[in-house]
Amino acid sequence: QVQLVESGGGLVQPGGSLRLSCTTSSSRIIFSASALAWYRQAPGKRRELIAAITYRGDTKYADSVKGRFTISRDNAKNTLYLQMNSLKSEDTAVYYCNTGFISPLGSWGQGTQVTVSS
Repeated sequence: QVQLVESGGGLVQPGGSLRLSCTTSSSRIIFSASALAWYRQAPGKRRELIAAITYRGDTKYADSVKGRFTISRDNAKNTLYLQMNSLKSEDTAVYYCNTGFISPLGSWGQGTQVTVSS
């Protein structure tokens, strides 16, 4: 099972940008063969899938982030990224990464807090 660790969250003003990272100490072969996804959970809401990427680089996005967020991966570095632009207050949430393109396949990490506020 791939163990993932999220980082890069913080406090940002509306309209700002952040880049989240998700790394693993698992083997590069396993990581590069895995579909990966970003999820988020806002206070009082269910965890939702917001972006996913296949091992080949095919991507999908939730409507709420389409055009503002970009998911990417660097298999050589065992790292998944989420570039978040034009952030809104409603993007405030704890962000998690996991394996799987449709539903989560692994265990959850601690996540990284993103707060969008002026």
